Amino acid sequence: MRKRFVSISLIVFISIKLIFSNTILIPMDEQQKDHLKAYGITYWVLQNGLEANWLLNYRGGSFTMDYAKDITDECTIRGVSYEIISDAEISIIYNAIANPEVNMDKIKLEKAPKIAVYAPKTNQPWDDAVTLVLTYAEIEYKQIYDKEIVNGELSKYDWLHLHHEDFTGQYGKFYGAYRHSAWYIDNQKQAEAEAAELGFNKVSELKLFVAKRIKEYIFNGGFLFAMCSATDSYDIALAVENTDICETMFDGDPADPNCQEKLDYSKTLAFKDFTLVKNPFEYEFSDIDATKSRSNLNETNDFFTLFEYSAKWDPVPTMLCQNHTKIIHGFMGQTTSFNRKFIKSDVLIMGELKSKDEARYIHSEYGQGTWTFYGGHDPEDYQHFVGDPKTELKLHPNSAGYRLILNNILFPAAKKNKKKT
Repeated sequence: MRKRFVSISLIVFISIKLIFSNTILIPMDEQQKDHLKAYGITYWVLQNGLEANWLLNYRGGSFTMDYAKDITDECTIRGVSYEIISDAEISIIYNAIANPEVNMDKIKLEKAPKIAVYAPKTNQPWDDAVTLVLTYAEIEYKQIYDKEIVNGELSKYDWLHLHHEDFTGQYGKFYGAYRHSAWYIDNQKQAEAEAAELGFNKVSELKLFVAKRIKEYIFNGGFLFAMCSATDSYDIALAVENTDICETMFDGDPADPNCQEKLDYSKTLAFKDFTLVKNPFEYEFSDIDATKSRSNLNETNDFFTLFEYSAKWDPVPTMLCQNHTKIIHGFMGQTTSFNRKFIKSDVLIMGELKSKDEARYIHSEYGQGTWTFYGGHDPEDYQHFVGDPKTELKLHPNSAGYRLILNNILFPAAKKNKKKT
C-alpha cells in the first residue's frame, strides 16, 4: 500500500514539474489565427512583469514564454493560437536557432515600453492606423499632444508615434479642397488658439518647437515611429527652422519667396535635397513623396518588398521586418512613399518598390535613440479619404502591413535593441 502511494506521489510530482517547466510558443507563421492580437498577448505578458523571447526568423518571428495557465487562458479569450512545448522540444528549437549557420536569433523581451501617441483630442482611433491597431491588439497607450510636449512630459514615454500630422503649420495642405468645410475651419481655429495659449505667435512656430523637442527625445534614447504625412512634414519643419514657408491663408502673412534656397538639410533626420511644393492649393508638401509617380499602380498591383537582414548581426532591422511574408500589399496616403534619391545615405531602407525607385519603410539611429518612418495611411484601406468608414481589423487579423507597426511597438522591449558592431 505504501509502495503504491509513493508511486502515485512520484507521478503527480513529475506531472506538476512538466506542467510548470513547459514553454508557451505563440507561432507567427500561417498557423497563427490572429497575428495582431498575438503582439497584444506578448505585451500583456511583459506588462505583468514576466519575460518573453522573440524568435527572429523562426516561424514568422514567433514568441515564447514560460508556461502559465493565465497566459494560455488569455490567448484563448483573445483568439490567439499557441502551442505548449516541452523542455526537450524547446531546447531543440533554441539550439537550432543558435546555430551560427542559420539566420535566426533569440531576443529577450524584458519590459513593456510606455507608449505615447501624438494626436489631437479630436482624433478618433480609426483616424490613424497605429491607434487603430493598438486598440484592436489591446495594448495600452497614452494620447498626448502639443501641450504635453511643451510642458516636458515626453520623457515619461519609451516610444512615441506621430499621428497623421502636418508639422509645417499648413494644416495638412487641405486648403484647396476643404477650406469651406466646418471641420477644417474648426481645426484651424483650435490650432491657433492652442498656439496662442502656449505662448506662440503662429501654429508653425509651435509645431517647430514640438518637432525640435521630439528630435531631442530621440537623441536622448527615445524610439520614434511615424506614418504618412508625419514623416516628410516633420523633416521639412526641421529644415525650414528659420524660414517662413506658410502663405497668408495659413498664418496671416506671405511665405518667404526665397524659402527653398534657405532650407538646411543638415537638420533633418531622413531626407535631403528635396524641393518644396509652394502652391497652397496643392495637396502636397514636397517631392519627397512619390505618390505622383505611381500612375500605373493600383490596388491589384501595388506591393513592396521587405529586406532580409542577419538576425545575429543586425537584430534591429531584423526585428522591425518580422513577418509571415516578405511581400506586403501597398497602400496610399498623403505621403505614400519616399523618393529614394532624397533619402540620406546613412538611412536604412527596409522596404522598397524597386521598379519605382521608392522606399516605403526606413529607419536609422539618432543619438541614443532610433526613428522609423512608414509611408502610407492605413495598410488595409488602399486609398483612405476624409470621412471614409473605419477599418475593421477583425476582418484583417493577419495583416502583414499592420504587423510592421506592431514590430515597432515591441522593439523597445528587446534587450538587444542596438545594432552590433
